[in-house]
Amino acid sequence: MKTKKVRRVVEYYIDYKDSKKLQKFVSDQGKIIPRRITGLSAKQHRELVRAIKRARQIAIMPYISEAVK
Repeated sequence: MKTKKVRRVVEYYIDYKDSKKLQKFVSDQGKIIPRRITGLSAKQHRELVRAIKRARQIAIMPYISEAVK
């Protein structure tokens, strides 16, 4: 039996400075959650990944979580 896919839509601009919203799309290990699980469109997921990587680069978000260390 197939389960129905939940399609998430992000109406707002994905901002790299908003770490609270970006944290929702990162696993507890610090990995970016894949598109098939988040339900985002391809364009939205690319924007999300770009924002997460930018936030990591300027030290707003960690590359890995504290639990993994």
